[in-house]
Amino acid sequence: MRIWKQALLTFLVLLLCSGCNERQEGSQSAAVEEALSLTIWHNWTGQDGKAAAMQSLLRKFRQEHPHIELVDVGLLTDNYKSSLRTAAAADELPDLFVMWPGTMTRELQQVGLLQPIDEIFKFRPDWKAGFHSGSLDAFTVDGQIYAVPMNLAPTSFVYYNQAIFDEHGVKVPDTWEELEEAVAAFNEQGVIPIALGNTAPWVVQSTIFSTIAHRITGQAWFEQAVKQEGAAFTDPIFVKALRFLQDFHAKQPFQNTYYSLNENQMMDLYLSGEAAMFINGGWAVSYIVEHASEHVLDHTHIMLLPSIEGGQGNPLATSGVVGTGLGVNSKLSGERLAAALELYYLFAGPIGQQATLDSHTLVSYDLVLDASKANRLFRELHQLVTQIDIHPVYDSMLSSSATAAIQNGLQELLTGTAPELIAERIQQAQAEAVGR
Repeated sequence: MRIWKQALLTFLVLLLCSGCNERQEGSQSAAVEEALSLTIWHNWTGQDGKAAAMQSLLRKFRQEHPHIELVDVGLLTDNYKSSLRTAAAADELPDLFVMWPGTMTRELQQVGLLQPIDEIFKFRPDWKAGFHSGSLDAFTVDGQIYAVPMNLAPTSFVYYNQAIFDEHGVKVPDTWEELEEAVAAFNEQGVIPIALGNTAPWVVQSTIFSTIAHRITGQAWFEQAVKQEGAAFTDPIFVKALRFLQDFHAKQPFQNTYYSLNENQMMDLYLSGEAAMFINGGWAVSYIVEHASEHVLDHTHIMLLPSIEGGQGNPLATSGVVGTGLGVNSKLSGERLAAALELYYLFAGPIGQQATLDSHTLVSYDLVLDASKANRLFRELHQLVTQIDIHPVYDSMLSSSATAAIQNGLQELLTGTAPELIAERIQQAQAEAVGR
């Protein structure tokens, strides 16, 4: 606690003196002139507005802190999680690192690799108060907060090109039956119904199956199955959800190259006009705004996956998480910790939150969208999110082993493996993880 107080005192001084004149800066030269080195790992490598905004903040920090050697390592999301887990297993995590709420936060905390950030809020209570209600829950373990969300990430929306639907006389679907009818109509006319890129197995799990499963099982069943209390992943209702996706796949909604494309290539296929739809999270808007032609952008709209008849879940909901946060290495202390926390606040504080919103990315922070500056498609997304519920995406609640089982299992499911076999693997992994 003594180290924390020293570090936070330095952190407070740095923040309060950010606008000091040269005379005041000279008085604290002993605190800032000593060379420091910090490392940060992130996934801000994409060609979208969010990545550009975060890279801009990295440059800002370097310019304002020439005495700090900031080493940032950016990895594509497809590889980032596995690289981070490898580093964690070797106890070689960087000083700061992008991490996900829920399971990842809990698992890193349980092995002592994280330190909480609660003390910052004593100096910045207004910052904490700015987060949406419940936004800090998935980063909280045993009553301590280990990160704050730097965005808001609903993971499952259907993006569709109205012009392609109109050109081919196809109705935008309201129900799953109508979606299947649209798939059949586009296939008959030589149009890819839904672009998909599933080289990384998280895509189908996160953007499609988590919402389908919720539509069928409901949230209460899923929470019980996660805890292994009164429900199991071998239950008929979950097997039904797996079979539902397998049956839908049999109707050929996706192009036959989906295992060779990544997420960005999937979106590029849609932006080229070859596909009528694609399914992805809210973050896709930032990519579309940056890369779409004026014609495609003008005709792109967003909707939820259609309702499923007889399902027990809320049809006006989608899967998601509150957003990624920054983890703080438990080994950091003293001046390096203070410097790391200042960088942390730049990204996750009001400046970073505003930069994220301005990049056409949703946030879990209380900011007003400037409709005069935001693209029409982002305004549409922003409005849609105010009208729906967001339930946890599967990989935010399942153990790491069960997440691997479901993600790999869904790839096998789409090639014909029996749903019952995949359900057994998921059940075994989750049962072992919770000690059942």
